[in-house]
Amino acid sequence: MRKTVLVTGASTGIGAATARLAARDGWDVAVHYRADREGAELTAKACEQLGATTALLQADLSDPEAVAGLFAAFDAAFPRLDALVNNAGTVDMPARVEEIDLERLNRTFAINTISPMLAAAEAVRRMSTARGGAGGVIVNVTSIAARMGSANEYVDYAAAKGAMDSFNKGLSNEVAQQGIRVVALRPGITDTGIHARGGQPDRAERLQHLIPMARPGTPEELGESIVFLISDRASYITGTTLDVSGGR
Repeated sequence: MRKTVLVTGASTGIGAATARLAARDGWDVAVHYRADREGAELTAKACEQLGATTALLQADLSDPEAVAGLFAAFDAAFPRLDALVNNAGTVDMPARVEEIDLERLNRTFAINTISPMLAAAEAVRRMSTARGGAGGVIVNVTSIAARMGSANEYVDYAAAKGAMDSFNKGLSNEVAQQGIRVVALRPGITDTGIHARGGQPDRAERLQHLIPMARPGTPEELGESIVFLISDRASYITGTTLDVSGGR
């Protein structure tokens, strides 16, 4: 039986690259998207051309209550969940802390922390050998912002991703004897659309001088790391955080 991975935020960027590379490696792929159905369809088509069975799953993860519906839709499409890639995330416009209001905080933490935690819980219910599952892998895509702080830009985003780093370690210990590996992957500056959504479309190029390798990462480079982590080649890796950041 082919294994199945659910990738959140898979219409563009790191999520889309991860989905395509997983299909290349023999996975069936559940392609989650919020609003960009066209992008999700392109991702799914690319996966299908590589031999994967796919399903498009829409959910607005700014509403954590949507997570249960996302997994119900997954269950209707696939018999088993073998890997979850918690990739969906967002940043807001650059702001100092005194300019950040409660509405922004709620949205930032809903998308970057609360919904991924709830998704991980749904995955554990399906994967845990203690619950009759076959085991699996959860990869939480966080950010090097969690350790750098993102002062004067996104301290709220950095804090939300830092919470996921802590959650990753605790969850990995909680489920290590239930057949589930849990790993965090922290991208550095990567050339994706997240910068434009945060009001800085040139950010990756503008800040590349801060990166020891002197260039931003690509979605494919991050995706290759993720598909390695969900593979059996990484069978003894859990509870750790992998920085994919060009040395930053």
